[in-house]
Amino acid sequence: MTAVKQIEASARAQVGKGAARAVRRQGQTPAVIYGGGAAPEAIALDANKTRQLIFGGHFLTTIFEISVAGKKQRVIPRDYQLDPVKDFPIHVDFLRVAKGQTVTVQVPVHVVGQEQSPGVKSGGLVQIVEHSLEVTVEPDNIPESIDVSVAGLNVGASIHADAIKLPAGAKLTIGTEATIVTISAPTVEAEPAADAAAETEAKA
Repeated sequence: MTAVKQIEASARAQVGKGAARAVRRQGQTPAVIYGGGAAPEAIALDANKTRQLIFGGHFLTTIFEISVAGKKQRVIPRDYQLDPVKDFPIHVDFLRVAKGQTVTVQVPVHVVGQEQSPGVKSGGLVQIVEHSLEVTVEPDNIPESIDVSVAGLNVGASIHADAIKLPAGAKLTIGTEATIVTISAPTVEAEPAADAAAETEAKA
């Protein structure tokens, strides 16, 4: 479970493209808080701190507590946009969340147990079919990653969705038979001498 992080923000009286550009010129990132049965709320965030949060990892699966003029709200980021040239955040969308409510998030897959896999030891390759999994879960139980162990697996073996361990109450949206990780046979390159012999025979 990821910890709740604090964000200080200020309210935005003006909205629209012109107002958003003015906010960015002041070193801030325009953002919106929506959902929870309340009206959307336009806010501004410190651009440098927001960039650090985004590139720090797990941004879209982290619960934040945003404080605006002393009023605190629990939110989860739903989307963000980066400047295509400078890689700076130009907009962020937040969804209000409450305890007991579930959210659907993408959680990265983390493969473990390679050292205990006979297939990997014999030269097999770990192929990650699903690099992230969509999970429906309560905000306080969102995992930072989903560990998938290949310990004991031989070449040709696979891990399917029904074998994935999740926090209590969490559910995958993907089908139970979906392949998550597989151990494939090592790639065998044809020997140059054999290729040359075949080419000579073809020309004869």
